[in-house]
Amino acid sequence: LIQPGVDPRLVIGPGTEVIAGENLIATAGGIDSHVHFICPQLIETALAGGLTTLLGGGTGPATGTNATTCTPGAWNMER
Repeated sequence: LIQPGVDPRLVIGPGTEVIAGENLIATAGGIDSHVHFICPQLIETALAGGLTTLLGGGTGPATGTNATTCTPGAWNMER
């Protein structure tokens, strides 16, 4: 199956890795719009799971938790 608008004579470079896609679904990547950035390893885990975009924020840490470590300003809170 060739997507409309893709020329079947397309030339790829010698460093391009071709992956067989039979019986698979290929997507552009997922978006997680509710992330608590609590450790750097979160990014690698998300990428390994197919996520390409992470959005996080909040109002800062609550008493007794470090689940959200970034605090947006008033501009962010209004939106």
